[in-house]
Amino acid sequence: MRYLRRAILGMMLMSGPVLGQGMMVEDFTMQPETRWRFFADTVMGGVSSGQVRFLQEDGRTHARMTGTVSTANNGGFIQIRMDLPTPPPDTAQGVRLVVRGNDQRYFVHLRTAGTLLPWQYYQAGFEVARAWQEVRLPWASFEASGAMLRDVPRAGALTSVGVVAFGRDHEADIEVREVGFY
Repeated sequence: MRYLRRAILGMMLMSGPVLGQGMMVEDFTMQPETRWRFFADTVMGGVSSGQVRFLQEDGRTHARMTGTVSTANNGGFIQIRMDLPTPPPDTAQGVRLVVRGNDQRYFVHLRTAGTLLPWQYYQAGFEVARAWQEVRLPWASFEASGAMLRDVPRAGALTSVGVVAFGRDHEADIEVREVGFY
């Protein structure tokens, strides 16, 4: 039953609206709290803290992740992550986001069928501003977290996408209105 629900959700999300030259995966209109999970470094002994809330503005829903990122105790991250019901097509060239925030640097973390260990991922950074903006991250901008991974993630192998405040002591405040591929 779980696989059937995932397949149906995947068909609905992947056949969703196409924006410009991109494919929408998430626009936060359909119960996003059932798909997005919040994680902090506390799962490995860190002390970062935060939360995700789903807010309405101008008739649209978006995610807002806030918190304190601390590198104490070998920590240093908070994130929201969504498992992909199906991977994007192999023709996808990268990740597309619509975001705003507190003028800080954030990251997208991708997991694939080849990222078997919890600390394995592909990472690309981006800056946010106070106004909504589109961010496009080509596959070549993603770096593998370790030597055992391919140099560049393969679209057809993607299993999840995460938005992450990472790697330094700071106050995180990022809002995400759309997530997709182009």
